[in-house]
Amino acid sequence: MTAAVPAPCDGGIAATTAPRVCPNRRMTLVASILASSLAFVDGSVVNVALPAIGANLRTEASGLQWIVNAYLLPLSALLLLGGAAGDKFGRRRLFLLGIALFAVASALCAFAPSLPLLLAGRALQGIASAMLMPNSLALLGAAFAGEARGRAIGTWAAAGAIAGAIGPLLGGWLVGSVGWRAIFLINLPLCAAALWLGWRYVSESREERPAPLDWLGVAVATLALGAFTWGLTVLSGEAGTRAGGWTATGLGLAAILLFVWIERRRGERAIMPLAMFGTSSFVGLTLLTFFLYAALGGLLVLLPYVLIELLDYSPIAAGAALLPLPAVIGLASRPMGALAARTGPRLPLTIGPLIVAAGFALATRIGPDSSYWSSVLPAVLVVAIGMAGAVAPLTTAVMASVDNDHVGTANGFNSAVARTGGLIATALLGSVLAAKGAALADEFDAAALAAAAAAALAGIAALFLLRPAEVRTRTA
Repeated sequence: MTAAVPAPCDGGIAATTAPRVCPNRRMTLVASILASSLAFVDGSVVNVALPAIGANLRTEASGLQWIVNAYLLPLSALLLLGGAAGDKFGRRRLFLLGIALFAVASALCAFAPSLPLLLAGRALQGIASAMLMPNSLALLGAAFAGEARGRAIGTWAAAGAIAGAIGPLLGGWLVGSVGWRAIFLINLPLCAAALWLGWRYVSESREERPAPLDWLGVAVATLALGAFTWGLTVLSGEAGTRAGGWTATGLGLAAILLFVWIERRRGERAIMPLAMFGTSSFVGLTLLTFFLYAALGGLLVLLPYVLIELLDYSPIAAGAALLPLPAVIGLASRPMGALAARTGPRLPLTIGPLIVAAGFALATRIGPDSSYWSSVLPAVLVVAIGMAGAVAPLTTAVMASVDNDHVGTANGFNSAVARTGGLIATALLGSVLAAKGAALADEFDAAALAAAAAAALAGIAALFLLRPAEVRTRTA
């Protein structure tokens, strides 16, 4: 998913970590929740603040896209490396270093006098999140075992949902009453509390025989995502720069092919072992995750922007408009997970994305004179119901679609794919963010229909590629 809410397989990272002795499990859980909330809150509040940032820094549409993607790009590319580095050098060490870096980056964002410095701060936040997020979950896996681990992961996930719900409200209030810079300053006390708890109560853990780090693969993947994202951002904006956009996109695609070749040569030492793709189920789940979370990522960026710019919502009202999304997902994910355990993952992973597609189709009814209750709320609720039907089954299915040696890697890879979907979707929003008035309404309708098509493709991928017998065999 985007950074605003937990991605589907984040919790699986903790579930696959070997337990160790921990002197204070409760404080470890609190520290993990505080640190993870940094990413969830920051992702959601920035989306609400985009119009204010754009007006204050005189930023064009491409600048608004990069305010989001400067964070998502390093997070997507470095998430697996952050977890692997924690296994090798110590999870507590990477966890604390990530929190400290996030604090420095947040201060840079808060006091940035220009767009380039703000983007630098956002990129540092993404790097910090790639360090702290996988290791916060791995520390939970090392501290808890058995049923206690399951409860801890559930508590962490619930806290993430609450942070995702509070974030837009808090961010909207801060933007409206204090200014957009305050949304980054609120990270500083959270960082201080998480650092103190981590230093005081969390014990160190690492793998006894960690795999060597795939530095070359990570470098090429980062280059590929960066070039591809920049190219798409250019192509979605002004027509006069199309040649450079096509060149960057082509270079990005070539780098992706080079990355696959490198990973094939490295075999089991790769950051993305190609052996995971030996089943059609894992391929289908990867496609489902990418398309579904690309659609959701576009919504989380566009909807508050359109509500503020087109319907004259205040920032806090725009944040409140998104509240049903994390609320419904948080409340309904557990019963949907139980239902999927009885029916198998194929049915909910087919129907859920199709319901999401229907929600995006409903979003085309949002216009300059739309009522929240008759136009905005129905679309958000339908999207939320569909997502709730897919989140828990997706986590379980990903863990079941690979052999035991690749479960942890598959979880991390799926989380990275979810965030990459949001990264690519945001890169395609240039024409929408650049439009004004009636043109903005038309561009939003086109984007909503594209998101509906992406969500439908996610359901189709589950229908035709997911093999229930194969998944059940692996979970037996």
